[in-house]
Amino acid sequence: MIYLDNAATTRTAPEVVEAMLPYFTEYYGNASSIYKLGSESKKTAISARETIAKTLHVETNEIYFTAGGSEADNWALKAAYEAYQNKGKHIITSKIEHHAVLHTCEYLEKQGAEITYLDVDENGVVDLEQLERAIRPDTILISIMYANNEIGTLQPIEEIGEIALKHGVLFHTDAVQAYGQLPIDAPKLHIDMLSASGHKLNGPKGVGFLYINKKVRIRSFIHGGQQERGRRAGTENIPGIVGMAAAAERAFRIMEEKNRKEIELRDYLIERIQKEVPYVKLNGHPTKRLPNNINFSFEFIEGESMLIMLDMKGICASSGSACTSGSLDPSHVLLAIGLPHEKAHGSLRLTLSEENTKEEMDIVADEIRAIVDRLRNMSPLWEDFVKRQERK
Repeated sequence: MIYLDNAATTRTAPEVVEAMLPYFTEYYGNASSIYKLGSESKKTAISARETIAKTLHVETNEIYFTAGGSEADNWALKAAYEAYQNKGKHIITSKIEHHAVLHTCEYLEKQGAEITYLDVDENGVVDLEQLERAIRPDTILISIMYANNEIGTLQPIEEIGEIALKHGVLFHTDAVQAYGQLPIDAPKLHIDMLSASGHKLNGPKGVGFLYINKKVRIRSFIHGGQQERGRRAGTENIPGIVGMAAAAERAFRIMEEKNRKEIELRDYLIERIQKEVPYVKLNGHPTKRLPNNINFSFEFIEGESMLIMLDMKGICASSGSACTSGSLDPSHVLLAIGLPHEKAHGSLRLTLSEENTKEEMDIVADEIRAIVDRLRNMSPLWEDFVKRQERK
């Protein structure tokens, strides 16, 4: 098997699993208990919080553990809207956000919020001038993702943070794809809230965190007990928290070497596909993209058919976000960058890890070339196109 869907989820690293195991069977106490077994769990959660805080250059008490990135996004948007309604009800986001943000915005619109959805250019980058023009006296929050989960484009986060700071507006970033892939200095970037998820960086599923700057006046998201300093009730997932911290420590420790290898493999595979397969477009920014992300659109074929045929060859890939894999609609991200429906339907996302090899990239390039040829030869649209070209 060649696994190239690391944006959907990653293999939990062996050292992360090893770190988690004792907290299932040995140190299993409830962190809210006063006896020693429980206090051991509480100390472990504090240590994990410290580890993650250091990766963002923030204070330990500004990290709040969640059940994942989607919960963190929901918390940031819903709680900010609730807490800052006295100032206004206007939120700014972009058209290419993850559905955890977009669907939350749709929910908030039903509660009375006014949402501005910013356009992006052909590479998926937000227009900073449009962003600044969109800010109003009643704007309370800007939520722009750090890196796009489908096309890998990196946003100008520092500039967005500066604009938000200048206008006194909160800035939240969905960093689910970026955290663990890129160095992030939250104070330097003027980020007020940041979402992350464990299973995107070789950690466990079902755990993530929300960074909340201590100046932010935000309310509880889950009501009940006093866990997470009274802002998120529920017994702490200590094994998950341990795994999240172990994965974060590992990711930032190996980041430089990992990125170097992934970029080398990424660019090699991109070059082969662009040279050997006609009528293909690389989606996303050519250089300002995640180290491991490749997203192509192939004309005259359906992406779903390509995925099935790749799977038959033992290659795991996707056509976009794993959260929309059951949808027949083309990617909202690809439509937002200007692709017509027919080209958006022919998309393929390949997301690498440091475990992939050049030999695997050669196999993948060969298989993609053969599959595209086969699918096009079965397509009446391709046949008509070839005939038109021959008549020219």
